Amino acid sequence: MTPLPFARHFPAHVLVLLAGLLLSFAPAQASEPAAQGLAKAMKSTRAEKVSVVAKDKVKPEAEAAPATVPDPLEHLRQRLAERLSAARTSVAGGPYDVRVSARSPAPVAAPAKQGAAAGHKAGGKAASGQGAKGAAAHAPHWDYQGGSGPEAWGALKPEFSLCTTGQRQSPIDIRGGFAVDLEPVNFDYQASRFAVLDNGHTVQVELAKGNAIEVGGKRFELQQFHFHRPSEERIDGRQFEMSLHLVHKDEHGRLAVVALLFDKGPAHPVLQQVWNNLPLERGEAAPARAPLELSALLPVDRRYYTYMGSLTTPPCSEGVQWIVMRHPVTLAPEQIEIFARIYPMNARPLQSASGRRILQSQ
Repeated sequence: MTPLPFARHFPAHVLVLLAGLLLSFAPAQASEPAAQGLAKAMKSTRAEKVSVVAKDKVKPEAEAAPATVPDPLEHLRQRLAERLSAARTSVAGGPYDVRVSARSPAPVAAPAKQGAAAGHKAGGKAASGQGAKGAAAHAPHWDYQGGSGPEAWGALKPEFSLCTTGQRQSPIDIRGGFAVDLEPVNFDYQASRFAVLDNGHTVQVELAKGNAIEVGGKRFELQQFHFHRPSEERIDGRQFEMSLHLVHKDEHGRLAVVALLFDKGPAHPVLQQVWNNLPLERGEAAPARAPLELSALLPVDRRYYTYMGSLTTPPCSEGVQWIVMRHPVTLAPEQIEIFARIYPMNARPLQSASGRRILQSQ
């Protein structure tokens, strides 16, 4: 690029401004050679101006000035016109391609990777929400048969691990108990309002507060009772038609379960009252019309076996004191059939006694 012939007529700061104006018409992607050429032209122009000034200082005063001085602004307009004309015909992207473009900044788009990551993160959150709902809808369901039966309980949830690893599990076959003078269980049972619930595993009776047992100097409040068919407990290898578990809890959260065993025989009026209040839908409690006389559930002979065991359903918590009444009560075949049609089998298999000490009333 040749020096501009009119540069000598402008101060240096004006030249810098004119150079900036020319650069403003250059493309954003102008090549490095063009920039180097422009810088070389500016340097050459400055040198020429210094040279001209030096010559003017030694030039004789008598020497005549040029007849005419070209108008620098007019020359600049001509050069700009030439550049703009060349820009229209030049190949885009060439080293001397001059373009006039708006300086307003274009909107900045998010990088593709960041956008994809953000979308993936948002999708992950949504998926997590849907997964949480799906997990709630498909929570591990334990059963008495099949893939979610007793053999699999311990693997269904971490909270169920004792069902597999516990050393004091229930039920057991009660054999070889030590016959001793056990303190009688004090049943403090009252006529109580109740509701019957089919919870998907058994028929459960929920009771008003105010019922309890006292054993070993401790008081346990009755929480609920429910049924199993056939009986989970066995005595000297004998299994019964059904069993009923009355679940009690003391002030420290410790549990005591009283088990009643049922044989076929005369109808049981209290159990018939429960059947009369069965709910129409599973998962819905049906309030009973009249109170239940709980003490009438119990056998006349209240001698018992006792040992330490666990819940017979998940999570199979241990540290439960079991009180199994030695003498069964009776149910009519029709009463057994009513429950059997709802739950044909809901008894956990026998667990190892593991050398546990079993005491029995004399």
